[in-house]
Order: sequence, then C-alpha cells, then structure tokens
Amino acid sequence: MKPVLTALLAATLALPAPAVLAQQAPAAPAQAATAFDSRAAQLVDLLAGKVAFADYFDPSFQTAVPEAQFQAITASLIAQYGPPVAVDSATSVNGRAGTVMLRFEKGVGTIALEVGPGADARVTGLRITGFTMAGDSFDRVAGEVASLPGTTGFLVAELDGSAIKPIAAARADTQFAIGSTFKLYILDELAAQVAARTRKWSDVVPLSHASFSSAATANWPKDTPVTLQTLANWMISVSDNGATDTLIHLLGREKIEARMKGTGHSDPARNIPFLTTVEAFALKGDNFADERAAFVVADDKAQRRLIESNKDRLILSNVDGVSFSGGPRFIDSLEWFASPSDIARAFIDLRARASDTTMSVMAINNGVGPGAAKGWSYLGYKGGSELGVLSMSLLGQRAADGKWYVVTMSWNNPEAAVSTDTMVGLVTRLLALAAK
Repeated sequence: MKPVLTALLAATLALPAPAVLAQQAPAAPAQAATAFDSRAAQLVDLLAGKVAFADYFDPSFQTAVPEAQFQAITASLIAQYGPPVAVDSATSVNGRAGTVMLRFEKGVGTIALEVGPGADARVTGLRITGFTMAGDSFDRVAGEVASLPGTTGFLVAELDGSAIKPIAAARADTQFAIGSTFKLYILDELAAQVAARTRKWSDVVPLSHASFSSAATANWPKDTPVTLQTLANWMISVSDNGATDTLIHLLGREKIEARMKGTGHSDPARNIPFLTTVEAFALKGDNFADERAAFVVADDKAQRRLIESNKDRLILSNVDGVSFSGGPRFIDSLEWFASPSDIARAFIDLRARASDTTMSVMAINNGVGPGAAKGWSYLGYKGGSELGVLSMSLLGQRAADGKWYVVTMSWNNPEAAVSTDTMVGLVTRLLALAAK
C-alpha cells in the first residue's frame, strides 16, 4: 500500500496581533500579511468553490493532484466532518509554509500548507496531517465503521507483554484480505534470522526478483546489490514489491509460513503457500484463468505443486496489468489474510525481538503523518491496499504512560473499490482516542 496520508487540505488566517493603545504613543502599524497568510485566508472559500482551483494552486500541484481528484477528496472530507467553518490558528516561521488548524462543523483538521516562491504565490503543498472530532468516542467510530459497504473489522487494544487487552473492537477475530500488511510476517522472519546470527542487517544481497508496483525498485537492474536492511526499509515504508519478493525467496517461503504460525495466526492455511506478490498478481490476471481456478479449490499441497510447476511462468513479464483496471479481483480467495487479532499478535512478536533496527523499519512511514502522531512516543505502521481491500495497522507506545497499543482496521468489499480517505479518517480517530 502506498503511504496512506497524502490526503489534501489546508488553510488558515494568521491575523496580526492587535495594536496596544497607550496615551503616550500612537498604535504600532499592523504587520503586512505574508503569502502564507493570504493563501490561508482563502481556504474556506476554496473548499466552498468560491476560489478557482487553477488560481489557488501552482501548476506542479495541479499535475500531481488534478482538480477532479481534489474535489472528490474535498467532498469526502465534508461528508465526514461537515463544511469548513473557520481557521482556529495558524503558524508559519517564514511566511511561506506552516501549520494551520481548520475548524469543520464536526471537528478540527491539522493542515500543512506551503506557498511557492513566485509572485503569484500559488500553493504548492496542501495536506491534512491529523483530525480531531468534537465529542468523539469509540462507540461513535464503531458505528461509522459498521455502516461502511462491504465487511469491516477493527481492534484497539493495549499490549501487555503477550496479552491483548481490547479497548474497542468489531469482528476482531474475522479473517480479512489485508493486502501488503502481510509483509509484517516477512519482516518478523528476517529479524528472527538476524537474531539467530544466520544473517546480518548489513549483509549485501542481489535484488533478485522484480515485481509489479515497486515504488523504490522499479526498473532497477536485476541483481543490483543491496543490504537486507535496505530491502526491509523499502518493503515496509513504501511497500516495495520487488524488495518483498527478493526477501521471500531469500528467507524461504516455508520459514516465513512457520514464523506466521508461530505468532499465533488463527487460520494460517489461508496464507499457505505464502505467495510472492508476482505470483498473486499473475494468478489474478486473465491469462492465468485456468491455473487460478485450479489453485483456488486445491489444498495446500496441491497449491504448492501448482506454484512450483509454473514458477517459470509466474513472473513479472506475464503479469496482466490490464486485468486490474476494473473492480476488485478475487479478494476472497487470492490474497493474504489475517484478523485484527492476528495482526496484534504479529506486532507482539515483532516487539519481542527487542531489535532497534526492526522497530526503526516500521517507524520510517508511520502512515498517519505528524499531526495524528501526537500523543505517541513511537508509532510503527504497515498498510495494504488493492481494489476492494484496505488495511491499516499501527503499533504505538503512548507518550503519557509508556504503554503499548495496537490500532488496526481492515475493510473489504468484493463488489467495489473502498475509500482510502474514509479509512484514514476513521483510523486516525481511533488512534487519537487511544492516545488519551
């Protein structure tokens, strides 16, 4: 899953401090508004459609986020939090970039705003880094989660050693397709092999297996030398699939399966054989329809034989990307699966490694941004997505008392795509509630 919190929004009005009147001296002149102030002041009108998109945003932003996408995100935010009302505060150290608190009808968004250097001072960066709902509660979030189309489940729990102490949950023991969240099991096996001194994080290995949707390694030459820690960093922080498949082949499919079982996964057969990303993508494609039909109905041994006998065909060049341009594809049968409770157990196993490197790998991309991370001294994250599948899972140490928590949610819909913006909003609210 690509880093989740690239959702947009921002604005603010930083008013100059009022002049202090005194009989012995005239009032000081008001400070001139900066580019940041001016653009921030327009945000509420922008979201209301009173300021033209092309006039407000720099061409670089318009290329990255087309107007239709921005309008869809805006509509989703307003649907969740109501219309924007006013700016509560704004802070900028240089007059070009800063943080604003934008109040909506139902909550307050923490927003990062950046204005370009040109004379027209158009906005180059705009994103929500956190959201606080007024009068929010676990019951309120649970109700909204339950109303989503498809099937949903979540768990917020304290992790006390190996014990899971639920605070709020729904379908916490139901198996869901989790997308790239399965990569936590690969990281766990890598950390275990390092702990056993059969490998080192600094070991240099060839980038042996290219894959579809690889943010870091796309188009890299085969067998480029990289360290194991680099592969782990890429696999977890940007969900790079080439790094993932290289690690699966290097560490051993069966060893990862055994590690998954060892964490206490409640239905490990759903992930045996432990598919590489290329194998999963290929089997989902139209050009492997016969193999897919046989794989889905086979037992574990027969599935393993099918994968082995077709290993020369289940490769990146045979992945039919066109197949993925429609709706969700076989997310109930060709995926990686875990329950929210299973994911909590995986985090327990990862933390029990007592490995600073392992913990740092999970913390490179915390999935929710700096605003939502307030209240936490540590946040590790892994998410996953494909059409019809979203998964977000966080391991956090609460700053107030040092206690450890898991916040995880999965959302599956075999009939239609699911909304990333909605998912991010719900998970960040659960995280904020758990931080209190």
